[in-house]
Amino acid sequence: MAIVILSWNGVQMLRQFLPSVLAHTPEHLAHVFVADNGSADDTLSVLAAEFPQVRTIALDQNYGFAEGYNKALRKVGDSYPLYLLLNSDIEVPEGWLEPLLDYMAAHTDVAACQPKLRAHHTPTHFEYAGAAGGYIDSLGYPFCRGRVFDTVEADEGQYDQVADVFWATGAALLIRSGEYWEAGGLDGRFFAHQEEIDLCWRLRARGRRIACVPQSVVYHVGGGTLPKENPRKTFLNFRNNLLLLYKNLPAARLSKVLFVRFWLDALASLVFLLKGEGRSFIAVWKAHRAFRQMRRDFAPDREVNLAATVADPLPGQLSGSLLVAYHLRRLRTFAQLVAHYPL
Repeated sequence: MAIVILSWNGVQMLRQFLPSVLAHTPEHLAHVFVADNGSADDTLSVLAAEFPQVRTIALDQNYGFAEGYNKALRKVGDSYPLYLLLNSDIEVPEGWLEPLLDYMAAHTDVAACQPKLRAHHTPTHFEYAGAAGGYIDSLGYPFCRGRVFDTVEADEGQYDQVADVFWATGAALLIRSGEYWEAGGLDGRFFAHQEEIDLCWRLRARGRRIACVPQSVVYHVGGGTLPKENPRKTFLNFRNNLLLLYKNLPAARLSKVLFVRFWLDALASLVFLLKGEGRSFIAVWKAHRAFRQMRRDFAPDREVNLAATVADPLPGQLSGSLLVAYHLRRLRTFAQLVAHYPL
């Protein structure tokens, strides 16, 4: 298999975290690649001098997370049956890889899986961007076992069972290479954020399973490229969430969902404004404008995805509204949610 780390101006992250990947990844199991996404720092020279055993890929510009990985994986080639997309800000312990590989070998109907993610800065707790596997509600809001909106749980073993999920985090995504390309890979037009949810939705629509294997644990910093409050991140999250709904949601529900989401996003923009985050307020409306401008270009993808859809709703989609459950019913954890809403 090939472990591929995409890096953009992340030489310090590589110096801090790449040694753990190399120390705890037996070479007979995986080859480690670092793809430099058009960095302006000295990533390539540092890799050559300090990590000569690493295979490097140099991209000519910053293509974003999604297309950067597509270009890097094309250079890696299809001779590897498995790709593992790994963020540059992840520390891995001894024995992290084997449970993932063993599970994929034993379950050929699983297209992709992820380890359990804990926060590097607070190792007792789950990490926001993946935790113990991802799900989505009826309006397109993502959440995880271990993280619902801003409520991040302590890891007390409550999600240590292997589970089918709706999406696996792009921070540490093990996927069969053939299925990656057959489903179209990551959508480069997303640039970054929620592209892994879109890819997993396409795989689930085609009847393939996605899993979290918590016997493998990694530690993720998160937010290394764009902090949570960055308006650019707000723009990408709101725009890309609308795009993935348009690409994948069946016609019977699309118009209603987009109508409701318009007003919920308007409310979210007002909250930003009241908090004094004017740039994020503007970012929400820029996201809606960009969605309207881009929507026509995604129509062919939508036709392909709907033709491949085997069920609606797919397993892993919450039957109700996450906003109602979280804010009105005060259901703040995954266990509380699934006790009231079937998945």
